[in-house]
Amino acid sequence: MNPVLRLIAAAMIAAGVAAAGFFVGNGLERFRMSDRSVTVKGLAEKDVESDFAVWTLAFRRAGADFNGVQQALVADRVSVLAFLKERGFSVEELQVRPLQVQDLLAREYAQGNVPFRFNGTGQVLVKTARVEVVEKAALALDPLIQAGVQLDNEGPAGGPRYQLRGFNDAKAPLLALATRNAREQAEKFAAQAGARLGSLKSANQGVIRITGDDGSDFDDGSSRGKRLRVVSTFEYELR
Repeated sequence: MNPVLRLIAAAMIAAGVAAAGFFVGNGLERFRMSDRSVTVKGLAEKDVESDFAVWTLAFRRAGADFNGVQQALVADRVSVLAFLKERGFSVEELQVRPLQVQDLLAREYAQGNVPFRFNGTGQVLVKTARVEVVEKAALALDPLIQAGVQLDNEGPAGGPRYQLRGFNDAKAPLLALATRNAREQAEKFAAQAGARLGSLKSANQGVIRITGDDGSDFDDGSSRGKRLRVVSTFEYELR
């Protein structure tokens, strides 16, 4: 090969390697010389507090007598309501579900060797924007247990579920941060490439993920703190 051509080829390879390293290290997704544009990704994360809580306090009883099970559930419901009112919850924040008592021998495919014929359940729901009060009350259930209330912690009754109902209010500043992050990367690349950053050609907001602040990959509602994360994609002209 001609020595001059060999030098040109080597220079092109070196430039390509250097550019690849820049792409990886700076979040650059795509660079096209043909139409002089650059595509970058902007990352933004923000920790926020939940603004609403739904807490299901479920309790159960079992026995051989229907009336006995029902009366025990009524007493448990009174104890649960008294506990919640002592913790500062108002009537408007409480929702009482109907009691349910099931005859296990009346079911299809019922077996006659069940230890207790009747199984009953009850629920009291707390729905409130006072998430800090819910969190404290959920950690102070000892009086109910000492009173003999058999709490059911399975399913949605496993503890308070914290929500972010003001999501749209937190969304705008998060996207603005991602946009600034992407533009900074694009400007840095343009400066190193000896070009000027032009107008925005296209933008993809991306999907905003909500996770718990406990390191989990998804939000199951058990965490009062939430982490919002978004990766947005932008394409800019280069001049």
